[in-house]
Amino acid sequence: MADVAIRFEQVWKAFDRNAVLRGLDVEVPRGTTVTVMGGSGSGKTVILRLTAGLIKPDRGRIEVLGVETPPLREEAMLPLRRRMGFVFQGAALFDSLTVYENVAYPLREHARLSEAAVAERVHQKLALVGLRDIDGTLPAELSGGMKKRVGIARAIVLEPELVLYDEPTAGLDPTNARLITELVEGLKAQGVTETAMIVTHDLEFARTVSDLIAILIDGCIAQIGPPEAIFESRQREVQAFLAGELEP
Repeated sequence: MADVAIRFEQVWKAFDRNAVLRGLDVEVPRGTTVTVMGGSGSGKTVILRLTAGLIKPDRGRIEVLGVETPPLREEAMLPLRRRMGFVFQGAALFDSLTVYENVAYPLREHARLSEAAVAERVHQKLALVGLRDIDGTLPAELSGGMKKRVGIARAIVLEPELVLYDEPTAGLDPTNARLITELVEGLKAQGVTETAMIVTHDLEFARTVSDLIAILIDGCIAQIGPPEAIFESRQREVQAFLAGELEP
């Protein structure tokens, strides 16, 4: 049981009368990168939000890093969230804070470090994502790709056991999408990110960075397996998704 970072068992979630997840079962083994793919509105981001405890399931069991989360109140979720990093689709940087202050924010909130130790950690993580000497820059002065990288630096600054990525290449031109792909792959190779769950619509990104790909169709996992097994799948609905016959 301890070798599973995330476990969903018969998880249901609806918004109004729209059932998004319908008895979802999925596991993310520790030390792996699992990418969830599916059509628009299929519930990919809902899975991330449920994992982070930002929303609760209607029914079913969710276990994250050995902790069953649905029964927990908000304050009881905080210690678990410190063990997770979340990379938001739009980076979600604080507009009024500099790059340095954005990345330092989780440390100031959740870690008891001296200012010198905070500075060392912030600069270390910014260097890991390929950004140096931009401490005083505001988010409005950054390109889309740079914002994504700052968002990743902030997500890993507490050195979490689990990183959740929501559409990390969305809205980027091919060059920046490739840089983010190489960054996510590099962080994994260096052991900076132990376990990750990624939501994306980017097939090439998923093929490159994933240990396992899960295809979400009609609120359930249609197939999960290594990239080669998914891209060579003979399941009709998976083939339809990969061919673009289901909306990506």
